[in-house]
Amino acid sequence: MKNWYSVSALILLAILFLALTMLSGTLLKGARLDLTENRLYTLSQGTVNLLQAIEEPITLEFYFSEEASRELPLVRNFSRRIQELLDEMAQRSDGQLRVRQIDPRPFSEEEDQADRYGLEAVPTGRGDETLYLGIVGTNMLDGLEVLPFISPAREAFLEYELARMIYVLSRPERPRVGLLTGLPMDGGFDMQTGQPRAPWAVYEQIEQMFEVERIDADAEQLPEGIDALVLVHPKRLDQGLLAEIDRFVLEGGRLLAFVDPFSEMDPGPDPSDPMAAMTADRYSTLQPLFETWGVEFPNDRFVADLGLALQVSIQQGQAAVRHPGILGLGRTRMNPDDVTTGELQTINLASAGHFTLEEGSPLQMEPLLRSSTEAGLLDTERLRMLDDPSELVAELGPTGEEYILAARFTGEVDSAFSDHEGPASGYINVLLVGDADFLADRYWVQRQRFFGTTLLEPFANNGDFVINAIDNLLGNADLISVRSRATSARPFDLVEDLRREAERRLRSTEQRLEAELAETEQRLSELQQARGDADLSVLTPEQEAEIDRFMNQRIEIRQQLRQVRRDLDRDIEALGTRIKVVNIALMPALVILLALAMAWRRRRELNQQARVRS
Repeated sequence: MKNWYSVSALILLAILFLALTMLSGTLLKGARLDLTENRLYTLSQGTVNLLQAIEEPITLEFYFSEEASRELPLVRNFSRRIQELLDEMAQRSDGQLRVRQIDPRPFSEEEDQADRYGLEAVPTGRGDETLYLGIVGTNMLDGLEVLPFISPAREAFLEYELARMIYVLSRPERPRVGLLTGLPMDGGFDMQTGQPRAPWAVYEQIEQMFEVERIDADAEQLPEGIDALVLVHPKRLDQGLLAEIDRFVLEGGRLLAFVDPFSEMDPGPDPSDPMAAMTADRYSTLQPLFETWGVEFPNDRFVADLGLALQVSIQQGQAAVRHPGILGLGRTRMNPDDVTTGELQTINLASAGHFTLEEGSPLQMEPLLRSSTEAGLLDTERLRMLDDPSELVAELGPTGEEYILAARFTGEVDSAFSDHEGPASGYINVLLVGDADFLADRYWVQRQRFFGTTLLEPFANNGDFVINAIDNLLGNADLISVRSRATSARPFDLVEDLRREAERRLRSTEQRLEAELAETEQRLSELQQARGDADLSVLTPEQEAEIDRFMNQRIEIRQQLRQVRRDLDRDIEALGTRIKVVNIALMPALVILLALAMAWRRRRELNQQARVRS
């Protein structure tokens, strides 16, 4: 009888489980609990704000080839992620966002429609089969936004891409941005290959988000009606144009300027003459404006930072070395309270300058990017013919000061050109960045080939910073909060600290080896000169002893170098072992101990109840 009750109980539990599963599937459809650390599967508040601000219906059509993806499980899983995100956005839009999934089968009307929209048909490698994985967005007017192909490698950027599309479609006109640049951001022409270069990725992003008005450096006036002005490496601007910029900001125009004490990307006055570029001035500034505003920006010194130095390769086959002038800024080096930098992860800079305020300046300076306390200033001329970046390490004397590499400046200022037409004073809001090179692709993005398509794979947030800054100056903070969630890279800080410390010890040992080598060679030279013999191929006993001593020292120092590397590997392996112990053994052990404690407590309560009954 007891067994019958047990079987019945199990059957009832199974029925109850199935009923609850079916009921929850109906009542809790679309509900989910996001327990990831960074809430990767929850819509950001910026996305929700953009969805709720839609005034006219927007339609997003998701084109996905079901049949062509049947043997691509990763792509199919990614497509489900896209559809789930689209459905959740539609639910949060109060009916203003309409979502459709379309399967463009071969030779169908849907496939013809996908081709007309410019969606990319990516070969799958199986015969003539092609895969569509793109989105087309339209509004009630004639607005059209297209994501030709969404790479699974860019899943971390998916929410931003969709939010950006909705943001653009929900506005009747895109903001107008004036762009003046002294760098070849539009790609230019490669004199060696005779082919045009691809535009910089950040230039393409700016053109996607805004209506860009290009401004020549020799222009006399700014375009009428621009909402923001972006200056990239402004060199030798005419006084009339500087006066126009002064008038623009005093009248409430928003300015984002990238100045540079030494631009590696500056092609020089004649791009076809590389020697002219080697000797030409490579700095840029807005000196007349800075002087009136009380902003100091030295154009002959750059910030070198041992704490933020990135590794660079000098020659193929040689070990990478850290370059104190090429900096990798993490979250701790950015302003967490400013929407431009608040959620970014990494920004890479190259030979950046720094800003300070003169005593008595009418402006308020809010730092956005800062160096570490292991930084110092070096002469920009050291960068012109630099062969080994590690040489800068010996020259650098850290000051313990944090240098401001980018900042927001606000306040009431006077005009720098009182003899020109325009207001005599005004309240300004400008963002100044002490580097222009970091906009180049090499410092933040790679171009990858995926099924015959070129895709951008960012490894830093340089482009995000630029778009965030322009969006912020234009007054839109919602899209910034979405874009800030883009990167999912999480560097292993403990391992990087161990590696950096080991490299410092290694560099110290290498310098000692080089010093002893130079000393030995000098000693050999002195011995040879002291001989005065004609037959230099015969070594004296002193020379042989000196060479033997050097050989022994070299063997000893090589052993020390190997020991440094072994210590580095041992420290990293020990750290990995500790993490494994925590993940594999400690947590289960804690669960077991908790279970034993609960069992002991339960047993104790039962014993107490038994004693009470007796």
